[in-house]
Amino acid sequence: MRASDKAYAALRSDIIEWRLPPGTVLAEVELSERLGVSRTPIREALARLNAEGLAEPQKGRGVVVTDISMDHVRELFELRSALECRAAELACERGDREVFLDLHLQLENAGALLTDGDPDRHGYYELAGALDCAIDDAVGNSYLAQALKSLRVHLVRIRRLSRDNTVRLAAAAREHSTIALAIANGRAAVASAATTVHLDNSLQYLLASSQPLPTI
Repeated sequence: MRASDKAYAALRSDIIEWRLPPGTVLAEVELSERLGVSRTPIREALARLNAEGLAEPQKGRGVVVTDISMDHVRELFELRSALECRAAELACERGDREVFLDLHLQLENAGALLTDGDPDRHGYYELAGALDCAIDDAVGNSYLAQALKSLRVHLVRIRRLSRDNTVRLAAAAREHSTIALAIANGRAAVASAATTVHLDNSLQYLLASSQPLPTI
C-alpha cells in the first residue's frame, strides 16, 4: 500500500469513527509523526479527504475535520430519499435475490450483534454496510452508483451517532431487514416504501436526540 493510501485510510477511519471529531485540526507535522510517513503523503491524503467533504481548509487553522450540523443532516436525508428509494427499486429488478435474502436473514438476527460486548458496534455497522454495498452493486447504473458512493461517506459518519442507542439500532436493523426482503422478493414499491420509512425514522431520531452533535 502506498504511503498516501495508508495515511488516507487511517485518517478516513478516524474521522468516520469520531476519533477525530468535527473541528479537529489536521496538522501535517503531527500527522506525519503519528502515522510514520512523510509530509508529502499526508498532503495527498488531506487532498482526498477535502474532495470527499470530510475535511476542509479553514482560514487561520489549516485543514480541519468538517462539521456536521442538523442542517447538513436534513440536506443529506433529502438526497438520500431521492437516491436510495430509486436504488432499492432498481435492485429489485436487477439484483441477485439470494444475496438479499441472505442479508434479510442476517439482519433479522442482528440483535445479537448489539449485545456482544462491542461498544463500537463494528459487527452491526459492517452488516448495515453490506446491505448498502449490495444495493449499490445491483443498481446497474454507474452514475447512480457513484452518487451513492459519495453519499455513503457521510452516511457512515452520521450512523455512528446512534451507536449508544441499542433500541434505535435494533429498530434500524428490522427496517433494513424489511428492505432486504422486499428486494429479495422483487417488490419495488414495497422496497421503496420501506426505505422511506427507514429514512424518516432515522432522521426523526437524530432531530429528537437531546445530545448535541460532537465537536471540539
